[in-house]
Amino acid sequence: MPIVVSLDVMLARRKMRSRDLAARIGITEQNVSLLKSGKVKGIRFDTLEAICRVLECQPGDLLEWHPDPAEAPSSD
Repeated sequence: MPIVVSLDVMLARRKMRSRDLAARIGITEQNVSLLKSGKVKGIRFDTLEAICRVLECQPGDLLEWHPDPAEAPSSD
């Protein structure tokens, strides 16, 4: 998937556990785990805002776009 979620990296930088983040933003630990693994198709803006507020970061610190080489446009 070309969108990479770096939530685990930011949690480590902030020395925070997934359980603590989940409790502070009001979602389940399982949903935090799914976010960390990138196994979600989307995230609500209010959830993203809450994560950024608690971790004191920007959305770009958590989400990156990596182009998929297999889908690169061909040069004719």
